[in-house]
Amino acid sequence: MLDVVVPSYNEERRLPDTLVVLRAALADLGVPCRVTVVDNASTDGTARVAAEAPAGPVPVRVLHCAERGKGFAVRTGVLASDARYVGFCDADLATALDDLGQVLTLLSHDADVVVGSRAHPGSTVEDRHSPLRRWGAVAFRGAVRQIVRTVGETQCGYKFFRGDVAHRAFEPLRCGGFAFDVEVLGRAERAGARLVEIPVNWVDVPGSTFSTLRHGWRSFVDVAAISWRLRRVENVPAGSTVSPVVGLPVPPDVTSGAAVGLRP
Repeated sequence: MLDVVVPSYNEERRLPDTLVVLRAALADLGVPCRVTVVDNASTDGTARVAAEAPAGPVPVRVLHCAERGKGFAVRTGVLASDARYVGFCDADLATALDDLGQVLTLLSHDADVVVGSRAHPGSTVEDRHSPLRRWGAVAFRGAVRQIVRTVGETQCGYKFFRGDVAHRAFEPLRCGGFAFDVEVLGRAERAGARLVEIPVNWVDVPGSTFSTLRHGWRSFVDVAAISWRLRRVENVPAGSTVSPVVGLPVPPDVTSGAAVGLRP
């Protein structure tokens, strides 16, 4: 099964069309799929709209996350999933869904995480961002490069995981803001997961809740905190009984890869 988490904050107007398009794309895959809408403390009818989605081959379930933050909303959906594969996409569907079949093929072979990336040379990006936001994105990618080394971009809201890898990477998540992807991918990478970057067709859709002035500086602060936390993981002494992935006691003979169920 593929479970797609849609973090949603005040998406009452946009969500009905999003669910129609997303469910149609998933139904075309010909495998069991589910959509999980996580209402992230919305003040409108987001949860009601999701709950009223008509029956169909791709069911919709609604979860609630009272702790505000996209990262916490995605974490709620991921940890509630028992699917073999789980991923997330944004409610605005800025990233086209035409490569879901490729995503499943990669995950069923040798990929542990599939990362949609606007930085991929094969991507098509229609960007209407301001020069300030574009320059901020460049600086952000530079700051992130020391944390996530195997992909060129971390912030596109289009990522898919093997279920066991997702649970292990999201369970210890501390960053709930827009930089949460950095922490999740950084943890997965350090645990030995194979991250595969794919191109996307991405269109800048109006209505984003991200504000360059309000959230930009906070994202850099979050990245610094993530870097500090993951350096602590890397500096765990040899022979320690602390898991470098989730920070929980593990048997001495269990390696980090085995702890997360990654392929050798």
